Amino acid sequence: MIHHIEINVSNLRRSAEFWGWFLSELGYTQYQQWEEGNSWKSGNAYLVLVQTKEKYVDVSYHRSQIGLNHLAFHANSREQVDELTTMVRDKGMHILYEDRHPFAGGDHYYALFFEDPDRIKVEVVAP
Repeated sequence: MIHHIEINVSNLRRSAEFWGWFLSELGYTQYQQWEEGNSWKSGNAYLVLVQTKEKYVDVSYHRSQIGLNHLAFHANSREQVDELTTMVRDKGMHILYEDRHPFAGGDHYYALFFEDPDRIKVEVVAP
């Protein structure tokens, strides 16, 4: 089981707004908050955001480089995936693989794929 995941972000305020909304929809609760970071917890696992130091901000993230490719979360149902899809669209966020949504992962794989403010891919998968 994962204990926690920590993500360095380019703009803590913007990313905390995004992740706070998204994680609360999945049942996470605010866990910690300090000047350079925030975290949200579900069960024993938590996700942490930390403001990237200024000297490192100019090196942008891309999921095809070495390192994290994406984060995938369980949805409670296909209906929750649909509700999140509507919310993502309403917020003007970019849905990945829109032409194949919600079956971009295959004929029997019902999921939403989109990006956070730093373009980290986020996936929500229905049971």
